[in-house]
Amino acid sequence: MKIYLARHGQDQDNVNGILNGHRDTPLTDIGLGQAQVLADSIKGLDLKIDKIFASPLQRAYKTAEIVAETLGLDKPGKVDLLIERDFGVMTGKEIKDIAELCGPEIIQSNPITYFLSPEGAETFPMLLGRSEKIMQWLENDTSYENILLVSHGDIGKMLYAHFYNLDWKDVLVDFHFGNSEVLLLEKDCPVENRRVHKVEQHNH
Repeated sequence: MKIYLARHGQDQDNVNGILNGHRDTPLTDIGLGQAQVLADSIKGLDLKIDKIFASPLQRAYKTAEIVAETLGLDKPGKVDLLIERDFGVMTGKEIKDIAELCGPEIIQSNPITYFLSPEGAETFPMLLGRSEKIMQWLENDTSYENILLVSHGDIGKMLYAHFYNLDWKDVLVDFHFGNSEVLLLEKDCPVENRRVHKVEQHNH
């Protein structure tokens, strides 16, 4: 099985510097454009995709719909397990306030400051557990060989960490998983081949 993992395009909370989590704001015009560039890139690279599954949040699902339409595929399946991390009490807060509100329980990367355990939030180990469930579901319940998952930043990174059996703290700081970028999850794939589609970012 070859799994491509995409993050959604820019949404309204992204551009406003708001922590979205389970908030459900739409893609911006830039985000719609990023989704189309993503779709065109997948088509141009001639990546074989049999089926697309997406988070039910509209920023991810709309991104997936644009890719599916461009590739001539069926409508994406909605998978609740692919939803973004629950940010708990940080939902709707401003990104610039993370360090003040959550320190010292944070991990600083470039360009993201990750909070670890605010009240009501899923922790990264919890996301790893959810990632394991996603992989079990893909292996047991689908008959597709080439799959595109359209998801979010934090759960996307933990899917990557789980699949490649990496320390989640290392994955948080090793690279930025930007809007509409694509990672490859494939057994024995060398590190240099895991970034399939990388784009200039307009926000964090």
